[in-house]
Amino acid sequence: MNQFSVSQKIYLYLVKAYQWYLRTQERSLDEAYKAALQIKVIEDEHFNGKKIDINSVTYSSSVMDYFESDLRQLLRIVRMRLTEFKATRYLLNESNLKAANKFEIEHPSSEVVLEKLRIIDEIVAKYTIPIVEQTLPQSIVPPSNQYSRIIPSIESEIVQARKADLDNIKSANPPKGKMNATGVLPRSIFNTFNRLQVELDPNAEQDVVEKFRSSQRRTIISVRFLLLLIIVPILTHQVSKIVLVSPIVNHFRGDEPTKLFINYEMEEEALLELQRFEEKIKFQSIISRAPALPPQEMEEKIEKEVKEKALEIAEEYQVSGSNAIKNVFADIISVFAFICFLVISKREIAVLKEFIDYVVYGLSDSAKAFIIILFTDIFVGFHSPHGWEVILEGISRHWGLPANHEFIFLFIATFPVILDTIFKYWIFRYLNRISPSAVATYRNMNE
Repeated sequence: MNQFSVSQKIYLYLVKAYQWYLRTQERSLDEAYKAALQIKVIEDEHFNGKKIDINSVTYSSSVMDYFESDLRQLLRIVRMRLTEFKATRYLLNESNLKAANKFEIEHPSSEVVLEKLRIIDEIVAKYTIPIVEQTLPQSIVPPSNQYSRIIPSIESEIVQARKADLDNIKSANPPKGKMNATGVLPRSIFNTFNRLQVELDPNAEQDVVEKFRSSQRRTIISVRFLLLLIIVPILTHQVSKIVLVSPIVNHFRGDEPTKLFINYEMEEEALLELQRFEEKIKFQSIISRAPALPPQEMEEKIEKEVKEKALEIAEEYQVSGSNAIKNVFADIISVFAFICFLVISKREIAVLKEFIDYVVYGLSDSAKAFIIILFTDIFVGFHSPHGWEVILEGISRHWGLPANHEFIFLFIATFPVILDTIFKYWIFRYLNRISPSAVATYRNMNE
């Protein structure tokens, strides 16, 4: 009877899950529609019904960051729910529709669906260009033949931009004659006048502020994204391990003695620990100043303590084995969550790339060479095999696998070599082209 009730409950759960799946199309469209209407509410209440302008000077930077965060979140909801709506619409077939009618699930009419999609597209179409790209300055990476020249400050960026505008004006009306082509006065004099013109420009201060705010947004988004890249997998691992994986593993693993050790290495470690404990007790009883007990009582006492220690070790290794099995499934869930987070964070990845380019290309040649040497010595240097061995043994222990030393030695003999070859090719193919001075400094420091 109990078995029948359990199967009946499982059937009811499956029916509810299937009904939830059949309602996914309507639910996804409604959530996307509500998120789009929330964007419209922000536009009507704070921007007079117009597009949410992140660079608006009407509000302070903190307020604009608040609006930007809400807008990004709502646009992400719209995009995800519309994707879910399309996928569900593609997967639903005639049998699913019949099942929906059987469960009295009514899907909205085509007119209602089309009207909601039209309103969503009308609201979201204003933000088809990524918000981050709108707020970012132009690419901070110079052309391929000027990578070694990085503008050190925001003011100098503005100066260069003004110079480019003046050059475009001059190129539109090119001077005639060889005398004008070569120039009567040195070009540095004209550059000085151009710099003074930029400094006297009344809009220069506003340009500096806008550039600084864009750079500040880029830094905040990049740092926040890097923290989330670390927090999301760790938090997913811990939560899934406690809430989902642990109850399942504990239920199926049980308390049977045959399931204490999941590999032979753990069993050997337990036996060695018990043997050392027994030898330690015998040694302490020999050197003890207490009155000597009869041999039979001494053996019974030692046997009792060894048995208690054996039970303690068995419980310890059972927990360790269960924890290793839980780590396998929790790691799979955390990797899946990490990949999903990367998929939905394409704009953040683009901003992070811009931020890394700005930081890396802004370093001096000696700093670049120092970082390159540091990383190469850690991962492919003379002492790197010891580090790889520790990492692989730690991973094996984390997953409860026996440490296969033949595989570890084979990995150490091949992977760092391949990594070193790829790194040298990258230096030869790319770094030598974008920053030859850094490569020269690297070679001199490495020698």
